[in-house]
Amino acid sequence: MTLDFVNETDIEFDFSYEEIATKVIEATLDHENFPYDVQVSLTLTDEDTIREINRDNRDIDSVTDVLSFPFLDFPARGEYGFLDDDDTVFDPDSGEVILGDIVICLKRVIDQAEEYGHSRLREYAFLICHSMLHLLSYDHMTPEDEEVMFAKQREILNILNIVR
Repeated sequence: MTLDFVNETDIEFDFSYEEIATKVIEATLDHENFPYDVQVSLTLTDEDTIREINRDNRDIDSVTDVLSFPFLDFPARGEYGFLDDDDTVFDPDSGEVILGDIVICLKRVIDQAEEYGHSRLREYAFLICHSMLHLLSYDHMTPEDEEVMFAKQREILNILNIVR
């Protein structure tokens, strides 16, 4: 797996951003039985930048905690066979599937950890897991889809022992 990591902030936590991101990404891929090596881009940014990205890409002019930009359009959740027939999804140099981009607002990690009464580590890991599931075609637009996605998030974070 290749993690293209950029931290655009001066905010520091008491854990390695890249190490935790790698663990959560790999655990999510394992949990979902994703059969290929992947490239994921992760950018940590501030409130102004994520608001601008949200406005420019989603026409929502507000700060958010995480944005997910999937590169792939899966025919259905968990169906990966189509990737074998599409050379454009693989990086020609590494052979990895280009899965997508994640953007996290670190200020929101701090605020939400405090609001929900858990650690910054847990909130950061949760947002990466949540975004990875989006990159793998999960969503929470209906109550049924939300139930499935949120259960998977809990399972993955429990496997990693990153709990509330």
